[in-house]
Amino acid sequence: MLIKAAINGSRTPKEHHSIPVTPQQQAVESAAATAAGAGAIHLHVRGTEGRESLSPDDSARALEAIRAACPGVPVGISTGSWIVPDVEQRLNLIQAWEVLPDFASVNIHEEGAMRVIRLLIGKGIGVEAGVWNARVARALLSSGLADECLRVLIEPCEEPGDAMANLGEIEAMLGSTSLPRLLHGLDGLAWEMISLAARRGYDTRTGFEDTLRLPDGTVAQSNAAMVRAAFSIVETGVREE
Repeated sequence: MLIKAAINGSRTPKEHHSIPVTPQQQAVESAAATAAGAGAIHLHVRGTEGRESLSPDDSARALEAIRAACPGVPVGISTGSWIVPDVEQRLNLIQAWEVLPDFASVNIHEEGAMRVIRLLIGKGIGVEAGVWNARVARALLSSGLADECLRVLIEPCEEPGDAMANLGEIEAMLGSTSLPRLLHGLDGLAWEMISLAARRGYDTRTGFEDTLRLPDGTVAQSNAAMVRAAFSIVETGVREE
């Protein structure tokens, strides 16, 4: 079972002093998370001013720093539309990448998502298809691209309303498709979703992108601390099964 460390997301050091922004900070957090057992790293690349970026230079700096600190560990980045709202500009930046991530996440509901997926696949980059609800899951399955993706990210907490009901609808839509699944939650439901992932045999993730707190409610001091907590939850869930 994969436990991926999502080391920063869109959060800033104003929210937590350990949010890694610079490539060096990202490398340190990634190395510690990997030492704690994380099997992959996911990050939101930042520019020199700390804002999220898809720039080839910014991506290269982050990827090279993390790979130097965590040799052999798959590293993925976000392509969220809020980073570069203009679809054509977003595609041009991705096309210009020379230092390539091992995978990239694409939110299926976003404008231009299928074009981004085709571009990533064409460059040999794995795709994590982010699915927020059943309608989006249907769109992924109807696109003909699902089988070419690395995995589907089941993200029921991104939608307002009952996350558990949303999860059930997403799972029903995905049915028996063989696409690997990674389930994760946010904030108050982050740890519950990790427990559910363990019981369902899905991959999962943890880290500052998803929550700032450990299962007991205390503030986490690092991504590594959350990875260790996730392993404890997963081991408990597997034993209960």
